Amino acid sequence: MHILIVDLLAERQAFGREGVREILEHFEYAKVSLWSPHVSQRVDYEFGTVVQEPVECDLIIITGSRRNVSMWEPWMDEVARLIQTSSVPILGICFGHQIIAASLGGRVVRADETSAFVSEVTYDDGRVINALFTHQDHVVDAGEMIPIASTDHCSIAACRHPDRPILTVQYHPEAVSAVIEEALRIGEMTQQERDQFDLSCSIINVSDALVGPLQSLD
Repeated sequence: MHILIVDLLAERQAFGREGVREILEHFEYAKVSLWSPHVSQRVDYEFGTVVQEPVECDLIIITGSRRNVSMWEPWMDEVARLIQTSSVPILGICFGHQIIAASLGGRVVRADETSAFVSEVTYDDGRVINALFTHQDHVVDAGEMIPIASTDHCSIAACRHPDRPILTVQYHPEAVSAVIEEALRIGEMTQQERDQFDLSCSIINVSDALVGPLQSLD
């Protein structure tokens, strides 16, 4: 399998490199390409191949970002075109969730405050999970996507496409305790920011949030 990571936290060590490493732990793959159209300089991951444009692949994963879909930038047009024209499965996390919805006819708005906590998420099949959120933009219209989960603070917390193998989540299934603690250790997160997240409960991971559901769409 060849995975193209639209790697939108490539300037960060913990949430970029370690977050992508955690994502890839849940896939059996032969090759990984890293595309970061938002920056000219990036952290050296010591894995994967950095590419300057999208390449042919079997799966696309769009990560979170410090940028905002509600504050559209020119490079986002390239990501939107990839979403609109790709024929392979796509997974979107946080910013990925938002830009997929926006690119397929939806709408994203910016809330007055940031949401940063662990929250219960209720899926439309009755499943209730705990997930880690850190975002300020919200999908308020999913466009072509179908909402499949919600929380008290976020009415559209996960989506799937009715015809294409596309899944998205507003939360961060890759933000496991090791990634959070690494962010604290290297200074990407303060202790006060770390304390917002209750990691004592069982939090959904990439396999349960995205990999398993994606396989059920085949």
